[in-house]
Amino acid sequence: MKHAIFALSLIPAAAAADPITFAWTPNPQTPQVDVALAEGYFEEAGLEVALVNFASGREAFEALLGGQVDIAFMAEFPAATGALTGQDFAIVADLTRYTGSRIIGNSDQSPLDSLSDLDGKRIGTTLGTNVDYFLSTALTEAGVSAEVINAAPGDLVPALVRGDVDAIVPFPTFYQGAKDALGARYLELRPGSYEPHYILAASPDMLARDADLTAFLGALVRADADVAADPAMAADRVSASLSGNVSVETLQGMWADMEFGTVLAPDLPELLASEAAWIVGQGVIRAEVPTTADIAAILAPGPLAAAAPEVVTLD
Repeated sequence: MKHAIFALSLIPAAAAADPITFAWTPNPQTPQVDVALAEGYFEEAGLEVALVNFASGREAFEALLGGQVDIAFMAEFPAATGALTGQDFAIVADLTRYTGSRIIGNSDQSPLDSLSDLDGKRIGTTLGTNVDYFLSTALTEAGVSAEVINAAPGDLVPALVRGDVDAIVPFPTFYQGAKDALGARYLELRPGSYEPHYILAASPDMLARDADLTAFLGALVRADADVAADPAMAADRVSASLSGNVSVETLQGMWADMEFGTVLAPDLPELLASEAAWIVGQGVIRAEVPTTADIAAILAPGPLAAAAPEVVTLD
């Protein structure tokens, strides 16, 4: 398990006039949020945080753009689309990087020792999402041509089990289900070409509340240190927030592929620029292909830098 430990700058507790509406749903990827909530770090920072659940990060982002929430948690991919369409928001933190992206196969259908095994095969994924980007990038880099079949996230594992497709690229939340369903037939390949980032985006109104936003992010940086110092405690907090549906042991296994730590680093705008270029290349959005500098303009590092300057390493 990889963690980043940072020293939190001492800042005065904010006197929040209004609650911060936070679009966040309990998940395995953001233990610092669970710890901050459980330990009362937001309250100690003078904040009232109201949680609003959404079924997906994309829906949370739409709520942010619509002015329904102040801060939204999501994977980074919707932000690339938002940047291309000129939406008014800013990325204020990168909570977790996931290093375990994989392509999953069925040994009854095809071997999966390398990307070349996928040449000419049928691969299921959900088009227009970050897993589609991951698959497309991996195949292109390997010079492999395959038939990509669109399917809803929940339909991918059953399609692979039935043999309707030779391999799938699902969201990480479906990895364990695929392993359980396929048993001894389960195959996986990790090309290492894509690492999702789990980020926080803020609305223009929230950005204007810079003291509150700095206090909010400072509470998460404080929780980062707890996660690094006592991962068993953190896993217990996350399991509890998930109503025990994911055990502490399962979480600890998943966390081997996660790098925790509330940061803003150059790899995020670089990834977003690559995704934006891919989106334009797919013809999904008509726009000029942005540079990394263009994408960096949608990051607002000030509040996080005010809370913990050492975690902001943008050029």
